[in-house]
Amino acid sequence: MFAKASLVSFVTLALLAAASPLRPQQIRGPIALPKRSTLTKSDGTFDLDKAIGQTVATQNKHRQNLINLQNNTGSLPQGFEIKPLASVPSNIQARLIKRQSEALTDEEDDEEWAGTISIGTPAQKFLIDFDTGSSDLWVPSSSCTSSTCSSKSTFDASSSSTSSKESGTFSIQYGDGSTVSGPIYSDTVTVAGIEVTDQTFSPVTTLSSSFASDPIDGILGLAFPAISNLNVDPFFVTANSQGAVDSNEFGFFLSSSGSELYLGGANSDLYSGSIEFHDVDTSTGFWQITGASIASGDSTAVSDFETIIDSGTTIMYGPPSAVKKFYAQVSGSKLYDSTNGFYSFPCDSVPDVSFSWGGDSFEISSDNFNLGTTSSGASTCVGALAAQDLGLGDNTWLLGDSWMKNVYTVFSFAKTAVGFAQLS
Repeated sequence: MFAKASLVSFVTLALLAAASPLRPQQIRGPIALPKRSTLTKSDGTFDLDKAIGQTVATQNKHRQNLINLQNNTGSLPQGFEIKPLASVPSNIQARLIKRQSEALTDEEDDEEWAGTISIGTPAQKFLIDFDTGSSDLWVPSSSCTSSTCSSKSTFDASSSSTSSKESGTFSIQYGDGSTVSGPIYSDTVTVAGIEVTDQTFSPVTTLSSSFASDPIDGILGLAFPAISNLNVDPFFVTANSQGAVDSNEFGFFLSSSGSELYLGGANSDLYSGSIEFHDVDTSTGFWQITGASIASGDSTAVSDFETIIDSGTTIMYGPPSAVKKFYAQVSGSKLYDSTNGFYSFPCDSVPDVSFSWGGDSFEISSDNFNLGTTSSGASTCVGALAAQDLGLGDNTWLLGDSWMKNVYTVFSFAKTAVGFAQLS
């Protein structure tokens, strides 16, 4: 989620407001999106260093989510466990930093699901990563003391007539020993013409070096209040409670171009057939649905597990024993990196991978499952499903962009459910 190329080309995202009739503030419009790493280098090889960096970021994001959940509710669901803080090995961190300094020559084909929002009166604009795997909004502060903030847009509370300082502090720790932390404020926040007042967020005064090469300024979480570090309603929950959207759900379409976050409903032009909804386990604070199965070809490899749908994670992760069962069904596959749980398979035989939750079978395209060759000219490739114990229980998988790019996804607070539909 955090390790990305700093030279980016822009694709268009329509970050849309609710379906008609539109309120005056609900203006539809295109928003430029930079790109997120696909973990495939320009020469077609798998970028293991970047993958390790993103895996560590994912581990620590969900570690913090579990800490937040325990603080907010007093306990964790059965099987959940707060893992030790993960860190990127020093030799890999050094290589990533070196590559960041050379990023002006990096033109890899990446995507990131971000768009511009505004905070304050008058509006101050920020490029934000929209993350269904977290629940807080933070941006850099004009008082930020970290060198990482020098390349970011920053929020000046003194320049906003609607800004109000709140009690407490916000803090998230990352694996490089640095943090994202700062005071807590409330202010007017606008996303794609949808305006909410008194939204709690943090203008952070320290920013982890993990974000040094990241084009985004901050993050807007779209999960449930239970995993909020701030212990407040996230932006979309506030928007619904203030009547700023017509429907208490939002839809994601992720693609190499034309990606779209549709606030207040779903865009029927982007999917075919009906949306298949599945209930969310509300005890976790995640968009977590039960009853999943994964198949390789016509053979079901693992069944009856839970899945967290996370737009802020690049690939897919499952418990090591379950992922091992899946790859056992893939001819020629083998463990490529035992430390980080990546598997390889013959490039000329990309497995037919699909997920089901008891209804339709949703397939993952070969392009989305193949992360590139294990080395230059190699005949083996790396799969977008890795084995990791994220502390989410031995029956929970995390499905990121490698999954979401294959379906239209609807996150419904109204139904307390996640829905999938075939792309049109």
